[in-house]
Amino acid sequence: MSITTNDVDHVAKLARLSLTDEERATFTGQLNAILKYAEKLNELNTDDVEPTSHVLPLANVMRADEERPSVPLETALRNAPDEEDGQFKVPAVLE
Repeated sequence: MSITTNDVDHVAKLARLSLTDEERATFTGQLNAILKYAEKLNELNTDDVEPTSHVLPLANVMRADEERPSVPLETALRNAPDEEDGQFKVPAVLE
């Protein structure tokens, strides 16, 4: 697979970039070099390698949800600048 100047033009258009002929040639060469380097991975023998989504094993580090008492309403509203009917009262954001 190789990148053509048409591919570079297409990506530049999507990114709303205006490229000079020199930039177009430079980017075409650089992107082809990247693809050539990535193709080296095809030379590796990966027959015994199990597919993974992460290099390191992941474990859920969050605790299990458990029901427990909440902060009393009076304590939660103690420092509120304004409250109404047991709720925080805030300025209206929509008219």
